[in-house]
Amino acid sequence: MDKDSCFQLGYIAKVHGLHGEVVLQLDVDNPEDYEGMEHVFISQNSRLVPYFLEHFVLQPNHRVLAKFEGFDHVDEAAGLVGSELYLPLKDLPELGDEQYYFHELIGYAVHDQMHGELGTVKHIYDLQTQELIGLEYRGKEVLIPIKEGIILKVDKAEKAIYCQLPEGLLDIYLED
Repeated sequence: MDKDSCFQLGYIAKVHGLHGEVVLQLDVDNPEDYEGMEHVFISQNSRLVPYFLEHFVLQPNHRVLAKFEGFDHVDEAAGLVGSELYLPLKDLPELGDEQYYFHELIGYAVHDQMHGELGTVKHIYDLQTQELIGLEYRGKEVLIPIKEGIILKVDKAEKAIYCQLPEGLLDIYLED
């Protein structure tokens, strides 16, 4: 299993108690979609290693109380804290027509109401404060916020994103 065929589900935030339990912080919209999960992949030394779950209990604020098989003491589980959790892309829940996953946007054409076609999505930057589309425009990387009012429509059939950029946004990137 490699990271290119997976999505990051979240990470291991901390240990809980003395018997090998950990708290997972999930980075998903609907944590309840993952109830009943039997395993996750954990990033270790640039590889994804499967870990099997004994239990997975949803908590408030996208947190989960979990216990992995073979981890029966706090000291064993402590080594996992900070590790990223992954699942295969095929395990993502189905979305409606108006919804999309960020990874799906790679390669979509970006069209602005005023400037026309700008280029294709090269990267999605999922930062703590906001998400950004990264594309190349006139030889420069341009970052477009993924926000209501800027992103007007994502057309999956056309593989296109329609937006209305704030005035002057492109100028900032084109200045020398």
